[in-house]
Amino acid sequence: MLYAVKRFVYQGLENCWDHVVKLGVHPALPYIEARRTMLINLLALPTIPFTFFYCVLNAFQGRYLLSALNFFNTGAAVVVLLLHKYRRYLSARLVLLIFSIFVYTFSGIYFHNGAEYFLLNILVVSILVYDNKWVVGILSIIVTTAFLLIIFMPQSWYLAPPVPAERVWGNVTVSLFFLVIALYFFKHIQTDYQQEIEKQRQVLQSMNKDKEKLFSIVAHDIRSPLATLESLLDMYLKGQYSREDMGEAAAVLHEKVAQLGGTLDNMLRWSTRSMKGIQTRPQDFLLAPVLTEVLNFFELIIQQKQITVEVQVPVNTTLYADRDQVSVILRNLFSNALKFSYPGGKVAITATQGQERVIIAVTDYGVGMNVQQLKALFTSQPFPTYGTGGERGTGLGLMLCREFVEHNRGIIDVESDPESGTTFTIQLSKGDIDMNEPAVAN
Repeated sequence: MLYAVKRFVYQGLENCWDHVVKLGVHPALPYIEARRTMLINLLALPTIPFTFFYCVLNAFQGRYLLSALNFFNTGAAVVVLLLHKYRRYLSARLVLLIFSIFVYTFSGIYFHNGAEYFLLNILVVSILVYDNKWVVGILSIIVTTAFLLIIFMPQSWYLAPPVPAERVWGNVTVSLFFLVIALYFFKHIQTDYQQEIEKQRQVLQSMNKDKEKLFSIVAHDIRSPLATLESLLDMYLKGQYSREDMGEAAAVLHEKVAQLGGTLDNMLRWSTRSMKGIQTRPQDFLLAPVLTEVLNFFELIIQQKQITVEVQVPVNTTLYADRDQVSVILRNLFSNALKFSYPGGKVAITATQGQERVIIAVTDYGVGMNVQQLKALFTSQPFPTYGTGGERGTGLGLMLCREFVEHNRGIIDVESDPESGTTFTIQLSKGDIDMNEPAVAN
C-alpha cells in the first residue's frame, strides 16, 4: 500500500514537471524550436521558488532593494512561462534576457552577492536559443561586459548592507549548477536531433527503395505485353497478315490492349496504396482467380512460344496474404518460366494445401541454371540473362518475389539444373474461406 502511494505521488510529480517543462510545446512547432522552448522552461521553472525564497528572506533581513530585485526576477520567470503557454516565444526570450541581465548586473555591482555568475547562464542560453549571429554577438558583448564590470568593481558599497559569504557561495553554486544543466540539456537536444535526422534518413532511404521497387514492378508487368503488341503491329504494317486475318488480328489487339489497360489500372491502384512505402495487408482470398488473371496477362506470349501450361490448383485453395503482392510474385515466376522455356515447351503450376501452409510450385523445362547462377539469384548482383526468345532478364523480379514472400511470412526456394528446367516453390499461410464443393482446375 505504501509503495503504491509513493508511486502515485512520484508519478503525479513527474507528470506535473513534464507538463511545465513542455509548456507551449505543440506538435506543429519545429523540432529544434520545441527543444529550445523546453530549455527556457527548464531554466525559468527553478528560478521561481529559488528567487521567491530569497525575496522573502531578504525582506526579513532588511535588504528591501535586493528583495525587490528577487521579486522582479520571480515575476519575469512567471511571465516567461505564461508567454510560452500562449505561444509568444520571441517575447518570452526577450523578457527572460532583459530582466535577467538587468537584475543580475545590478545585484552583482551593488551587493557583490555572486549574481554575476548567473550572467554566464544568460550567455549560454543566448547562444543556444538564437541563430542570428548579430543577436548572439551583441548579447555576448553585453553579458561579457557586465560580468567583467562586476568582477573588477570595488568590493565596498556603503549604501548596501553586507551579504554573508555563505550567500555568495550559494549563489555561485546554484548558478554553476544551472549552467551544467543547460549544457547537458543542449547535448541531449543535439543527440535527439541527430537520432531524429538518422531516423528520417532511414525512412527516406526505405521509401526510395520502395519507389524503385514499384517502378520495376510496373515496368516488368507492362514490358512483356507491350513487346508482344509491338511485334503484332510490326507484322501488321509489313503486310504479313492476309486481308482475311486482319480483322481477327485487330480483334486480338483490341482485347490485349484492354487487358493491358486493366492491368495498369490495378498497378496504379496498388502503387497509390503504397505511396508511403510498400505495405503488406494480408487477407483471405482464393488462389485460382489470381492465377487466372496471371495466365490471361501472358496469353499472347503463351501463344507465340506455343507453350503448354498445365495447372493443377484446387479451386478451394485459399491463402492468407497480401493479394496484390501474391499476384506480383506469380507474374514474375510465371514470366520467368515462359522466358526460359523453349518454344513448344511446357510450364506446370501446382498448389498443395497442408495443415497451415499452401505450397505453390512453378516449373519449367527450359534452359535451367548452373550453381553460380543459383547462388546469385536473390542477391543485389544477379547475372543478366536472356530467354530462349532473346528476352533480357535483370533479376530484379526475383528479388521482389523474395521480399514479398518474406513480408507475407512465407518461404521461397528454387531447384534447377542446366538444360533440365527450374522449379520455384513458395510456401504461404493457408487462408480460411468456406467452399461447398472442392474441385480441381486443370
